[in-house]
Amino acid sequence: MAKTAINRIMEKVDRNEDLTREDALELLNISNESADFYCLLEKANFLSRTEFKNRGYIFAQIGLNSAPCPGNCKFCSLARSNYTIEAEIEKTEPEILQEAQTAIGQGIDALFLMTTANYDNEKFLKISEKVKALLPEDVKFIANIGDFDDVIAGRLKAVGFTGVYHIVRLGEGTDTDLPVAQRIATLDAIKGAGLELIYCVEPIGPEHTYEQMADEMLRARHYGVDVMACMKRVGVPGTPLFDKGEITDLELTKIVAAARLVTRPKTSMNVHEPKAMALLAGVNQLYAEIGVNPRDCAVETSDNRGFSIANVREMLRQANYITK
Repeated sequence: MAKTAINRIMEKVDRNEDLTREDALELLNISNESADFYCLLEKANFLSRTEFKNRGYIFAQIGLNSAPCPGNCKFCSLARSNYTIEAEIEKTEPEILQEAQTAIGQGIDALFLMTTANYDNEKFLKISEKVKALLPEDVKFIANIGDFDDVIAGRLKAVGFTGVYHIVRLGEGTDTDLPVAQRIATLDAIKGAGLELIYCVEPIGPEHTYEQMADEMLRARHYGVDVMACMKRVGVPGTPLFDKGEITDLELTKIVAAARLVTRPKTSMNVHEPKAMALLAGVNQLYAEIGVNPRDCAVETSDNRGFSIANVREMLRQANYITK
């Protein structure tokens, strides 16, 4: 029997060969109602179960502030031109430290601090140093902030950050007020400082092409990411892209599986927001969220659409992943 394109791609994966852009597109174009769809999921699931040894990871993120953001993303509840959060807030230092301590006490693997793009760098570095002092050695410390240069990258590392979440978004420069070149310069600063880059293909909407998604998967692999993710765009009422709708969870699961094969992360694969079916497609890491969430209109997402640490742990347990 002649080999199909999918058969050939799976053999390349088995040989640990890098998949090409054409291979990525072949995977992404698989019909979600075909046998090849399940072949793709099986391979992604097998890789995570064997390479990650059934280890599941819980990452927690604290949103430090809610204010109109100059990034002006057309899908975001925090955008300056379409701010839809119920109030403007900025957490105090004691509040941040208490929330960090609570998250640590519940057994997390990484703590993220997220801000709007115009949050003051000096303030962020000062509070980050105090949060770092609370963290056990085995908990990663990740910044999720606006663009920055080599100097700030070095200072992030100096205060104890182990990595940074930063991406070139789908539609960057069109659906946002942020130039692609500026985003790439920050990626280079992150790697130049010796910080781990956490990457994601996002925010995926029905209008985005598989070519766009494949390019971001290859960008992630180029930067050698060990923690990879895919996220679908959540339609926030009042934002310009709300009427474009959302992709289905099934489609997101396929994209996650393809990203798992294309990028071959060494530590974990994430889907956001948490989706149980994606845990059959190579996902072994999920996020819990505290504070503001750019896909939510509540100032405290843990009271609304954000998942708690307990929720995330139980989802991973149900998929037979082992958490600490």
